[in-house]
Amino acid sequence: MSRFFGEIRQAGYVVRDIEAAMDHWSRVLGVGPWFYNERVPIEDYRYRGERYEVHNSVALANSGDLQVELIQTRNDAPSMYRDFLAAGHTGLQHNAYWTTSFDADLERLLKQGFTVAMSGNVGKNGRFVYFDTEQHPGTVIELSEIAGPKGKLFDMIREASLNWDGRDAVRPFPDLGTL
Repeated sequence: MSRFFGEIRQAGYVVRDIEAAMDHWSRVLGVGPWFYNERVPIEDYRYRGERYEVHNSVALANSGDLQVELIQTRNDAPSMYRDFLAAGHTGLQHNAYWTTSFDADLERLLKQGFTVAMSGNVGKNGRFVYFDTEQHPGTVIELSEIAGPKGKLFDMIREASLNWDGRDAVRPFPDLGTL
């Protein structure tokens, strides 16, 4: 447990082949089921202050209380994911902390010296920021708002994992507007 952020709730892995990664995690590691979105609808995406249109595929599953996120970039839009791949890396790229008090937590962290490098919004009350690693080498830290439908999605994914029997290893993301 971090005294600044709370529990790490998600481990985000950048991969080159998301389908192969879901297969490995479900078949070899027994983690699943995976909820897959071939094109995550990210609004107001910014990287280092500039707006871009990104095309990222994402798959989410839980192992206990920890959510595992698999991310594959599908275009050349600037992002921390693209930087990670360009540096020759694949694998764990970020740890995420979840909040229902996004504005207050973000303000507190900015006052502590954290700098936002990447940000966006997924659904109502689904903002996220990734902090720059300039001041702290290592894994990127994400602060993710779960006050809206994204939080309900995350709860549903965790529930699906509790007694998962290995069937239907890959499932579609539900429409956030219906949650």
